[in-house]
Order: sequence, then C-alpha cells, then structure tokens
Amino acid sequence: MAFAIETRGLTKHYGKARGIVEVDLAVKEGEVFGFLGPNGAGKSTTIRLLLDLIRPTEGTATVLGMDSQADSVGVNRRVGFLPGDVRLYDSLTGREMLTFFGHLRGMTDWPHARAVAERFELDLDIKVGSYSSGNYQKLGLVQAFMHQPDLLILDEPTSALDPLVQQEFYRLVDETKAEGKTVFLSSHVLPEVERIADRVGIIRDGRLVVVEEVEALRARALRRMEIQFAAPVPEGSFDGLPSVREARYHDNSVELMIEGPVDAVVKAAAGYEVHNVISHEADLEEIFLDMYRGEI
Repeated sequence: MAFAIETRGLTKHYGKARGIVEVDLAVKEGEVFGFLGPNGAGKSTTIRLLLDLIRPTEGTATVLGMDSQADSVGVNRRVGFLPGDVRLYDSLTGREMLTFFGHLRGMTDWPHARAVAERFELDLDIKVGSYSSGNYQKLGLVQAFMHQPDLLILDEPTSALDPLVQQEFYRLVDETKAEGKTVFLSSHVLPEVERIADRVGIIRDGRLVVVEEVEALRARALRRMEIQFAAPVPEGSFDGLPSVREARYHDNSVELMIEGPVDAVVKAAAGYEVHNVISHEADLEEIFLDMYRGEI
C-alpha cells in the first residue's frame, strides 16, 4: 500500500515544552484523513514538521515518498498547504496574490485557479487588505487548490467560512478524492470531519492515541437508546444485560447507554408494552470527548 504521509517516532520538543511525542502515522494515498485534537494538542506542530517548516527533535517523516527534510523542495511542489494562521500580502489584489504563488510554483495553466475562485464567489480584483475574514480564508484555500496538487494539507480550512461556502469546500474535497488525490485535514470542527473523512487520527497531549475508520470508531462507541413503555417497568429490569453499560429509569421510560449488539435489550423490552424506541447513534463529537476523558 502506498502512503502519502508516513512518520516514524516523530518528536518535537520546544526546549522543555512538549510539542509532539513519537507520532507514528500512515496516511494512505487517495484518502481524506481527519487529524483531530483541541488547540495545543500538536496538530499544527505535526503539519509544520511534514512541510519542513520546523525540524524534528527525533524521528522521520516522508511525504509522497520523499524525505520531508532532504526533499523538502520537491515535497512543496506537489503539496497544497493552507496554514491555520494564513498570512497574505495585504497590498496586493487577490489576483496578484495568486499570480505570485503561481510563479513560485512554475504554473502555466490558470483556468483551474480561476474556477476555484469562482466557486467560492471570490472577487480577485480588490486588495487583500480589504477582504473580510471569510474572503481572506477563501483566498488561502484557492492558493492551496490552484495547482491541483497530489496532496492537500489543510489546517482548520473552514475557519471563518459561512455555511454555503463550507458546503462548496466539502464538494471540492470530494472531487479531489475522486481524482485519486489525498487530503490531510486538521480540524476541531468535528461534524465536518465526520462528513468528509475516511479515517481519523486523534492526538492528545502530543501523542497519537487512535487512528481508525470513522465507521469503525463509531461502531465501538457508546450510543444512547430510550425506550418508552405503556407503564413504568421495574427498576433493574435492564441492569446487567450484555452491552448495557448504564440504565436510568424515568417514569414510563428507560434510558440506556449501549456498547455493542442490542439483541438482549430488545428481548428484555419485549416483555413489556413498548410505545416507542428512540436510538441516538454516537457521533464523532461524543467519541472525541470520550477519548479525551480516557473512556475509550
């Protein structure tokens, strides 16, 4: 299997302060990979190491089969990068800004760059310094996508974007994946990662604590089920059943926290008159919070 990103023991210390510690990561070519963690967990440090913007204390990283340090120029030619703290030249127009980036990359084909800008409804003929925060972010995204790179590394890409533009961004990511290219997406906006990612990695206190397919991660997480009955059921009726981690009894209903199959729960409920069953599937936010509490 080919990997777009691979790290081994990647570690960065800032003096005595922790950056990341022994991160082993493998992102497959052609997938959308969500890299999750709150501010300060090590997301941006990892990205900067991949792009040779900072150097590791220990460990190695390869990007598109190239050493991130020895072949950093080659890496940057084939990567589209949006930093979380993007800074652009305020005195240039959006068009001049993209032209500047294009010349740095040796671009000769411009229709794709214009098409992405049009999809984001971005006016390229006004100065960057007069852009709103949303338009500033749009310009950062256009420069990342404009040269149709083999790998996109995007740090908090939907920051400041309105919901309609976010949806256009998601469609662009889907199209990029369909072309066989790779997207590495760092975020703390969990619904967007759940919407577009194939796999997620969760980083906690500088250490990668899990890498999992979204569906597999969801399958082993707790979900909540509420069963409403015609009359109150005896306390303890669902306690101790396989897969039931917690049961709460409220008048004519029972609220259950379940991990795994629900067969035993259904059979126990069949002994009473059931009016309604409401199942709340675990979402990525619940899983993420459980992970940070150490419950998974």
